[in-house]
Amino acid sequence: QVQLVESGGGLVQPGGSLRLSCAASGFTFRNYAIKWYRQAPGKERELVASISSFGDNTNYADSVKGRFTISRDNDNNTAYIEMNSLKPEDTADYYCQCKVRSRHYWGQGTRVTVSS
Repeated sequence: QVQLVESGGGLVQPGGSLRLSCAASGFTFRNYAIKWYRQAPGKERELVASISSFGDNTNYADSVKGRFTISRDNDNNTAYIEMNSLKPEDTADYYCQCKVRSRHYWGQGTRVTVSS
């Protein structure tokens, strides 16, 4: 079955960096776009970034543009989001998401905390 597993979250100081990974299985990864969402405490889930199936088209929320980079490795069925210049307002649970055959699949999430 389709599975998405995020990893790489943790505690980081403001201005720091983290790279999150999303390991996919159970479907032909290279055929589907991947999205990263986040949900901060008390807030709605928001779309952070997306990447097309071949990785040639990426989009970012205005709040992360220039600081975050989404990428993918289709040979290893993994998507990434590199997060630089992190701010306290980036604190959230981060999720990867994929729509496979009209159904949305989500990982369990990984927590990022930006604090001094």
